[in-house]
Amino acid sequence: MIRTNRTRAKRTPAAVAPALALALALAAGACGKDGRPPVKGPQPDKLPRYRVATAFLLPDSPTWNRAKRRGHLVVGAKEDQPYLGEKDPADGRYSGFDIEIARMTAASLGFDPATIAFRTVASANRETALQNGQIDYYVGTYTINDNRKKLVGFAGPYYLAGQSLLVRSDETGINGPRDLVGRRVCSAAGSTPYQRIEAEYPKARLVAYDTYSICVDNLLTYQVDAVTTDDTILLGYAAKVPEDLKVVGTPFSEEPYGIGVPRSDNALRFAIDDAIEAGERNGDWKKAYDATLGLSGVPAPEPPAVDRYPAS
Repeated sequence: MIRTNRTRAKRTPAAVAPALALALALAAGACGKDGRPPVKGPQPDKLPRYRVATAFLLPDSPTWNRAKRRGHLVVGAKEDQPYLGEKDPADGRYSGFDIEIARMTAASLGFDPATIAFRTVASANRETALQNGQIDYYVGTYTINDNRKKLVGFAGPYYLAGQSLLVRSDETGINGPRDLVGRRVCSAAGSTPYQRIEAEYPKARLVAYDTYSICVDNLLTYQVDAVTTDDTILLGYAAKVPEDLKVVGTPFSEEPYGIGVPRSDNALRFAIDDAIEAGERNGDWKKAYDATLGLSGVPAPEPPAVDRYPAS
């Protein structure tokens, strides 16, 4: 069942306090005023600088040519995933590991990363945005799978995640997906994690929203019992308010993150594959991780091998 409105629930003082803690933590990330919790998240002066390729040409890519005429890339992203893809409500800037991957690849394609126009696209709308030319490519915890390959192309993968569970710190009855029988579990509409719970753990009571931030808000206010998505996303939320949230169990899937491109634009796909591999070799990939997702306390893993599947 997909719910588009929040379930009403009685909010006790104990339920409201964690939500306020999250609001303060997010506010601190935006302004860093005295008396607020310390800023948590990527710091601009710690982010890597990417060398822009000069005289780069990709004449066989209609997407690249449109972007060149426009003068900048339009990249789809998430805006509510701490340390991965997060938009500052104060100034509109995006930050996180996925955002750095987008900037790293843009530089290899001959575009100044500072000129990227990021556009928030919900999980359920990614394929449509690529098919309609609303974005040039998409970087936002986008799992590569065969069904999606029928609709869009994928460069990468550039990271290997795994589905896990986020619960409140006082939760003792949920330690893995088999404990979800009869429990309210929230995920993003149209996402791979939602579909996996629906197919493999049908006795869970699924709730879906457009963004994980709404799921986390519902978790903090005791309207759902768990949030499920990739462990990378959940670690970011838990790192924001470790006194209120925790990630439990071990990952129960493999989620290779790819960069979504228009399905027919193989020239762009292969060029981004080149960019990912170059960033791994020259250290930019690890610098990007350490300055963003690495702040969650999990050290950089070995990046997965790029899958250059044949042009279709």
